[in-house]
Amino acid sequence: MKLLIDDADVNAIRRLIDYYPIDGVTTNPTILARSGRSPFDVLGEIRSIIGPEAELHAQVTARDAAGMIEDGRRIAGELGPNTFAKVPSVPEGFKAMKALVSEGVKVTATAVYTPLQAYLAGKAGASYAAPYINRIDNMGYDGVAVACAIHDIFRANGIACNVLAASFKNSQQVLELAQYGVGAATVASSVIDGLVKNPAIDAAVDAFISDFEGLVGAGKTMASC
Repeated sequence: MKLLIDDADVNAIRRLIDYYPIDGVTTNPTILARSGRSPFDVLGEIRSIIGPEAELHAQVTARDAAGMIEDGRRIAGELGPNTFAKVPSVPEGFKAMKALVSEGVKVTATAVYTPLQAYLAGKAGASYAAPYINRIDNMGYDGVAVACAIHDIFRANGIACNVLAASFKNSQQVLELAQYGVGAATVASSVIDGLVKNPAIDAAVDAFISDFEGLVGAGKTMASC
C-alpha cells in the first residue's frame, strides 16, 4: 500500500518527507484554501519538495465537464507527469474523466462514497478511486469495508484502477487497509505522526540508550565508544 500525505502545509510535508517513506501528496480545494496562497504557487512548491517521481494529486473545481477538462489539463501541464487530476465522481465528472484519460491525463476519482461510484470511475479510466473512510463512517456505514469492497470489485472485473483511501481519523483504519492490501492511502500529517506515536516505543528506546551509556559512558554511541 502506497502512503501519501493529505496536506498542503509545505513545512509539514517537508518534515514528513525527510523522515518517512512517502509516495506522494494529495490536496483538495479546502486544504489549499487553508494555505491562504495562490493554489498553483502552493502546488508548485509541493512538487519541488517531493520531486518529479512522487505522486501529486490536485482537484479540479469547475462544475461542468468542459470546465473540469480545462482544469485537469492545466493541473497536469503545470505540475508534471506524475500528477493526477482529481475529478469528482458525479455525472459531469465521469464525462470529464473519459476525456482527460483519452488525452493522457492521469485521473483520481474523488468524492467516492459508494462502490458503484468507484466502479464507474474505474471503467472511465481513472487510475485511483478515493473513498472517504471517516465520512462514510459518519454516515452510519463502514468506511474500511467500503474501501475493501471497491478493491475487490476492481480485481474481480479486471479494472486497472486502485483504491486511494482518504479521510482517516485514526491509525487503526490505516492498519486495516494496509492488511487488506489496497492500493494506497492518503493520510493527514497528524495521523501519520500517530502511526508511531506510542509511549511504549519511546520507553524501550530510552531504556536501550540508558543501558548502553551505563556501559560506555554518557553521550557515547556505537560510533563514538
